[in-house]
Amino acid sequence: MSLTRLFRPFRLGPLSLANRFVMAPMTRGRNDARGVPQPMAARHYADRASAGLIVTEATAISPTAVGWLGAPGIWSDEQIAGWRPVTSAVHARGGKVFVQLWHMGRVSHPDFLGGATPVAPSPIQAQGETHTAGGKKPYVTPRALDLAEIPRIVQEYAAATARARAAGFDGVELHAANGYLIDQFLRDRTNQRTDRYGGSVANRARFLLEVAEACAGAWSADRVGVRLSPSGAYNDMADSNPVRTFEHAARSLGRLGLAYLHVTEPGKGHPMHVDLPPQAGPMRAAFDGPFVLNHGGDAAAGERALAEGHADLIAFGLAFLANPDLVRRTRRGEALNQPDWATLYTPGEKGYNDYPTLA
Repeated sequence: MSLTRLFRPFRLGPLSLANRFVMAPMTRGRNDARGVPQPMAARHYADRASAGLIVTEATAISPTAVGWLGAPGIWSDEQIAGWRPVTSAVHARGGKVFVQLWHMGRVSHPDFLGGATPVAPSPIQAQGETHTAGGKKPYVTPRALDLAEIPRIVQEYAAATARARAAGFDGVELHAANGYLIDQFLRDRTNQRTDRYGGSVANRARFLLEVAEACAGAWSADRVGVRLSPSGAYNDMADSNPVRTFEHAARSLGRLGLAYLHVTEPGKGHPMHVDLPPQAGPMRAAFDGPFVLNHGGDAAAGERALAEGHADLIAFGLAFLANPDLVRRTRRGEALNQPDWATLYTPGEKGYNDYPTLA
């Protein structure tokens, strides 16, 4: 199959992307204890700047949003200063970069929060364990957010958007996938509220839409993307009617004039695949705007998705992790490096900046 569409440029709002490759966000745990990106991050992202668009690893919007060892933040001046070399390095190589904004909600732990209980839409404990500085520990039962607390978190997202702009990013992506706070509001396994943020699909989507609108107001709607995972079971997630829930979310987001909707729906053979009917197609039809698809497939599958009109841009995760020059390798038909699973989250350059490129 001739891979031509992947290499075509694309207009994303005010941005001209060199091709249809998107580097998907991937948590790597290489930041310091204060959530400040280290110099190695500038090289890591700059080496992958041949992607049409880079979306950084998930980045906490506030000290109460954290919950992953070595993850970055974007709430302090020190963190902004740490991000500026990253955005400058990507831009120096002609790339575009969004930061993914993150609140972990119930899948944080008191060890990350100075002993405080994590917050969530409802007091429903996630199954499984998290890695803290004190070792692996079970998730705890979260505290349900009071109605009066929710506007403060919405404004934390907006403030993080303004700081992202100050740090030199080209835009932000809201992490509304994979069982984190926005996803916890959206799906009914984790949202059993009886107020205006729970019950109906429209109520459960309210928090997502309020955050998206606040971030658009803090910058511009065409600088804000959203990532959703309609079939994702990660972090003990599910919904009783995912088709209805996610079509409503896609349609409602489409009215806001956002930069894009990014849907992750890994196919069979991918570690995060869930055997549910695919929903990306109906969401693509419902969303009025650029559509990014992350299906966990290879370049040929991405090319087919573009050819069949299923997406405008294709996101690749592990392929970019192990291949800084993925775009060049794909164009030349060269073999790809395979990821080293043992070093995905370990500190230091190994498994981060030591994957070989073509000579």
